[in-house]
Amino acid sequence: MLRFTTAGESHGKALVAVLEGIPAGLPLQTGDIDRELSRRMRGHGRGARMRIEADQVEFLAGVRAGETIGSPIALRIENRDWVNWAEVMAAEPTEGDRRRQLTRPRPGHADLVGVLKYDRSDARDILERASARETAARVAIGAVAKVFLAAFGVEIGSHVVALGGLEARRPDPWPADLNAAADRSPVRTLDPAAEAAMVARIDEAKRAGDTLGGVVEVVARGLVVGLGSHTAWDRKLDGRLAAALMSLPAVKGVEIGLGFAAASRPGSEVHDPIVAGGSGPAGGYARSGNHAGGLEGGMTTGEPLVARVAMKPISTLMTPLPTVDLATGATARAQSERSDVTAVPALGVIAEAVLAIVLAEAMLEKFGGDALSETRRNVAGYLAALAARRTPP
Repeated sequence: MLRFTTAGESHGKALVAVLEGIPAGLPLQTGDIDRELSRRMRGHGRGARMRIEADQVEFLAGVRAGETIGSPIALRIENRDWVNWAEVMAAEPTEGDRRRQLTRPRPGHADLVGVLKYDRSDARDILERASARETAARVAIGAVAKVFLAAFGVEIGSHVVALGGLEARRPDPWPADLNAAADRSPVRTLDPAAEAAMVARIDEAKRAGDTLGGVVEVVARGLVVGLGSHTAWDRKLDGRLAAALMSLPAVKGVEIGLGFAAASRPGSEVHDPIVAGGSGPAGGYARSGNHAGGLEGGMTTGEPLVARVAMKPISTLMTPLPTVDLATGATARAQSERSDVTAVPALGVIAEAVLAIVLAEAMLEKFGGDALSETRRNVAGYLAALAARRTPP
């Protein structure tokens, strides 16, 4: 079973992650992960933190001579901003009051609920872990999952389809290299006209001290048919994928395929007719459309897996909203922490990582393997069995 955990605070010494279950023999280098970490930090509307950090990963365990060895993979990402926060975030007890306390919780953030649940007086104990900085560790784990999936011909990409209320035109078909095309845009959209309007909207929000949300579309191509299962609620791949994506900070909605639009159409305009033909991972069958987004009955169909992820505006506003000061009980303005105007372009990269983790887990559930060579044999056997089904007796 593939499983992982992350640890670390936004302004702590480092983020760390441990990933278990990756087979031995997978070629893996720090550059495979650093490229994804760099992509996460880009995008028009990002804040000053992105100019401080230059995220790079360090392998602490599980990789030797450029290959995984089957044991847990331990990763570390240094927080360069730690030097400015060492006294504030020190683990050792200090005399007197803590520095940079946050007692004016931000509406929309975990601040208030967290201090009540964990019985803290300083919301910094909450926000440091609730911060989206944690997603750098998930991007690192997802980068490993991407390398594993690529060994089986699976490609994952994303692009921005809406930002600040502006919608982008979705190309049909997608570019052959979806990420190469999206990464050329400062807002990671594939629509040049929408790009210019989105950049202007971000600049306008920055001047107003406001923030913006949006929607990204994430796509996985090359998946074999039959990942996931219909047999139990917690094995349905769409449910697991939705849960993983909803766990990302500020994400408030997930759609698969047509998503909510399917609820307003008749079935004849929703379900994808099945046709014979095709080869490879789809099992010799195909769909004449992909309204299902590559998932039926909680299982992959062999068509591209398509999900859209909606992100609300970031909670930290430079023109703060009203709140209550926890120290005095008086009405106040929420505190402002250094923040982005929008992180929607980065959300696509993060969603790619989360999708990769879920799909790598599903691959290993179905095909197993302590070594990559064993997993390859198992996949090859499955594809051979699918091909045999297509051959008349």
